[in-house]
Amino acid sequence: MTLKRKPIIIGVAGGTASGKTTVAHRILEAVTGDHLAYLEHDAYYRDLSHLPLSERQSFNFDHPDSLENELLIAHLQTLLRGEAIEMPVYDFSNYVRLNRTKRIEPKQVILVEGILIFADKALRELMDIKIYVDTADDLRFIRRLQRDVAERGRTVERVIAQYLNTVRPMHLEFVEPSKQFADVIIPRGGHNTTAIQMVVAQIQRMLE
Repeated sequence: MTLKRKPIIIGVAGGTASGKTTVAHRILEAVTGDHLAYLEHDAYYRDLSHLPLSERQSFNFDHPDSLENELLIAHLQTLLRGEAIEMPVYDFSNYVRLNRTKRIEPKQVILVEGILIFADKALRELMDIKIYVDTADDLRFIRRLQRDVAERGRTVERVIAQYLNTVRPMHLEFVEPSKQFADVIIPRGGHNTTAIQMVVAQIQRMLE
């Protein structure tokens, strides 16, 4: 695919269940699919199929090393060249990558979403706009609890244990400090319509 100009890379970060995905989808709705490619950092979790299930369940998924950033960076560079990529597909119930991939075509806007995308210097330096979604810790925990039980087959006890053992400490060590690199901070997540509209307007100006 031949692109008219160098693509714009937008990063949407924030703590777990902060509303990042909602903000990303609001941008997706406002900027038509013909112009935008969407990559989830979660798709790049390292494959743990070589480990027993008990070890996979206790793995620290909130540390930057749990993600294959080198592959994501290579994929972004490929998209910048106007070439398609094969994005991994991750199975969160079994903590493994599936054999299939998802083809992502190059677009004028590339949206990358994930909790740790600003924690990696090489990754964030590829981004033209960095957005941090800021939401109160108690709301984020409640949302994560509801999501993991309903969508990822976890028990309440396992979600709480994971939150206390890895999610909260890694948030304080890596995610929260990465907020300093944001160009835009959006409080209240997807409910902050005004802030999202301002971001969309800036993207549209850059496209023009």
